Amino acid sequence: MLKQLSILVVAVGLMATAAHAKNEAPAAPDCEKQATEKKLAGAAKNSFIKKCSGGDAAAPAAAATAKPSLAEDCDKQAAEKKLAGAAKSSFIKKCSGGDAAAPAAAATAKPSPAEDCDKQAAEKKLAGAAKSSFVKKCVTDAK
Repeated sequence: MLKQLSILVVAVGLMATAAHAKNEAPAAPDCEKQATEKKLAGAAKNSFIKKCSGGDAAAPAAAATAKPSLAEDCDKQAAEKKLAGAAKSSFIKKCSGGDAAAPAAAATAKPSPAEDCDKQAAEKKLAGAAKSSFVKKCVTDAK
């Protein structure tokens, strides 16, 4: 009798666990799909999926409509400007640093000669000593 009761308790526990997992299973693939549509990767993807599949039903909708973070916005701007390497790193650092008005001001203000020269070097796909020499001469000529 005790053995049968134990088996019954274990069976009910397994069924409850399966039912709980069944209720949560659709959320994860949906969140995974949303993350793929947003082209998220790495930590951003993991964070999105974690927030999306959390207990709050409003979280996926809020996450889907949330504004991109400052770093993502700066990264997008750098991609639009086709920056790469050190020029991209420098742009993102300057863009995301300081107050919230900095990215807007940076986008509308005339770039400094060093930034302009870095951009020109990136467009010419220069690297290493050639890039350093070009930027140095360019900045000197701009003054």
